[in-house]
Amino acid sequence: MDERLEQAQRLYDNAVFGGDVSAPVEADRLLNAVEAELSMARGRVIHARFLAGSASTTAVPEDDGAELALFERADELFKSRGDLSGEAQSQFWIGTSHQVARHDDSSAVPALQRARALATEVDDPLTLSDALRHLGVAEHHAGRLGAARSYLEESTRLRRLLGFGPGVAANLVGLAYLAAGDGCQDEVAALLDEADDIASQSNAAGIARQIHEAREYLTH
Repeated sequence: MDERLEQAQRLYDNAVFGGDVSAPVEADRLLNAVEAELSMARGRVIHARFLAGSASTTAVPEDDGAELALFERADELFKSRGDLSGEAQSQFWIGTSHQVARHDDSSAVPALQRARALATEVDDPLTLSDALRHLGVAEHHAGRLGAARSYLEESTRLRRLLGFGPGVAANLVGLAYLAAGDGCQDEVAALLDEADDIASQSNAAGIARQIHEAREYLTH
């Protein structure tokens, strides 16, 4: 059992049997932290299932709102606790849910910008790199290739510093699409070759499939 759940049980005993009127407040604090983390974890699993479904069928999987609701609940709990690091992550996932599952960049971008600001404030380079990547995706969707490239290049720089190989490879695929949009075919090939090497070294089979699809689409 999670130590915080055991502590909440002890606090219950203290309240009921020991008459400690402050114990329920502390128990709520602990349980809110557990619920926030569980909501985030469940939301990410639903997102992974959505992506797997998108990759395996021509029909877009139906979004029933469960993923977004979980991330919004986590965000509410993180805010109530003053947990800026947690809020940065929940805001990122709220934005990603809007963008990927709902194809709604107008709703995604404010959350992603908030995630970017919070991640910068709390010095969380991984969440910052994630937010920058998806802001770049939004710029790409809007046809602003220069802004998209800037976001993705900064995200890639952070991911290289973190040693996050699969994330670097994924970003290089995005940069290859941008290079193709600018008519830079030599750059496309170089980016995809580097992405392939990194994905292979990282055992990132999912990213390798994306690279193969990009190579088929962009170089033929």
